[in-house]
This record gives sequence, structure tokens and C-alpha cells, in this order.
Amino acid sequence: MCYGYGPSRRSLLAAGLGLGAAALAAASPAAAANPHGPGRRRPVPPGQISMQLWTVRDDLAQNYDATLAYLAEIGYPRIEVALGYFGRTAKELRAFLDGLGIRATSSHDGISPDDAALQTKIENALTLGQSYMVVPYLNSDSLDQWKAWAERMNVEARAAREAGLRYGYHNHAHEFTIDLGGGRTPWDVLTAELDPRLVHLEIDIYWAVTGGVGRGARDPVKFAIDVIRRAPQRVLQYHVKDRHLDGDMADLGTGTIDFRRVFDAHRVQEYIVENDTPDVTPRQTSEVGYRYLRKLRY
Repeated sequence: MCYGYGPSRRSLLAAGLGLGAAALAAASPAAAANPHGPGRRRPVPPGQISMQLWTVRDDLAQNYDATLAYLAEIGYPRIEVALGYFGRTAKELRAFLDGLGIRATSSHDGISPDDAALQTKIENALTLGQSYMVVPYLNSDSLDQWKAWAERMNVEARAAREAGLRYGYHNHAHEFTIDLGGGRTPWDVLTAELDPRLVHLEIDIYWAVTGGVGRGARDPVKFAIDVIRRAPQRVLQYHVKDRHLDGDMADLGTGTIDFRRVFDAHRVQEYIVENDTPDVTPRQTSEVGYRYLRKLRY
């Protein structure tokens, strides 16, 4: 789901989205100056940088062990699990990751079909040493369906909390653009129905910005920041994913999103690198993303 712009609107888009750090400095060194004053920029805490394994899914399918070892070599201290355990049990995967010095702190899991499956999901998360379990994707044009999903997520979140885990929801763009009737969107339903005492949000910055573009926001980055600030639920995790001028995903620092604005508006506990469509190779995307977050000051 991408929303493109013609080249004639390049300058307008750059102003609306907020240029990425490198592009902003090149366009106007004065504009890239630290808004907090000399010596007051803050780094992204290195221990809070993670990698969403969906980014390297093709490499995982070819050689899971070598791909995880490469992420450890880059310096990633954390991963967010996706696509299962590739033939290992949760216990076996935990032992392998421990050997690499990487923690699986979060996972993307769908809503469980029944309580038995939910219990298995929780037990696996505990075995891996996770702090978070996140529902990665839901989509429907039905208001009742979104309400039913929210109700079920509250149930799962309560069970997760009793086990010592945090339970979250990860957005895409359609939650902000689907009209369920009377102008009400899936995001309106979720933020109204999900119990903020139990459910947190994992905000995908790219998709929130893209949702703003789809809504016709003059400043899509501000739209994303407003999403973060206005939600009753706590925003504890970010998916940090950049955006090219044509709307496609970009490796971090090569696109148009001004992450400094977002990070300055709200700090989280995990900054998770992701790019569904790596610009060159998944490995290069992984390294570029890690280096970008390590160097960023905001």
C-alpha cells in the first residue's frame, strides 16, 4: 500500500514529510541544527535497538543460523521474532540465541484461535525470554469484526500480563484510512476498545506516515506524532522504517522521514529496524539500519 507523488511535488513532499537526517543536512545545514542546543542531543540507547526478522526473511530461509550470526556481528542486541522458529523448539532457539548474545525480546504473533493455542504462545514467549508479544496485522471493512478482535485481544493481553508479558498491536496504514461508517476508522475502534491497562502499541512509523498521506495530511510526520500522542494506550515500541519520495519503503536515513521529530516527541523502549523491501540486500539493510540508529542524535 503505497501513495506516490510526481517529481514536480518533490519540494512540497520534502517539506511535508520532514527530510531524513542526511538529506536534511544536505538541503540546509542550519535546518539540521540541534533544537535542544549544543551538547544536548540524545542517542538512541544501543541496548534498545532491535531487528524485525521479516526484513531478512529470504536470508533466513536460505541459512537461518548464518543470518542470525550476521545480525549479532553487526551489533544487534535484540530481535523481534517472525515466521516461526525454523525447525527449532522455543527452548532450542533460546539456546542458539544465547550463544550469539542476542535476545528475542518481542515477537509477531496472530490472535490465537483458542485458549490452548494462546497458552502455547505465552509459554514459548516466556521460554525465549521475551518482554513483548505483538499482533502484527488485522484487516477488515467490518466494524463488528474490529470490535470482536479488540475484545479478544483484551482477553489475550490479560493472560499475557498475568504471565509477566506485555501485549501489543502493530499498525499498518489502513487502520487510518478505512471508513467503517460515519467516518469512523479501525484506529478509532482499536484505541477506544483496547484496554490501555493491558494493551500497548507498537507504532510502525512508515505506515503511520503513509496513513497520514492517505488521509491527505499536510504534514504526515505530524500526523504520525499525533497518533502517538493521542492514543490512550502506551506506545512502547517503534518499527523504524523509512519512506522514499515515491512511497516505497527505504533503508534508514535514505528516505524522507524525519525520525528526529518522532523520537523527540516520544521515546520508547524498543527501536526496531525494518524494511519489507530492502533497497539492495536484506543484510545491507540490516547494517545500514543499525548504523543509522547508533549515530542518530535527537
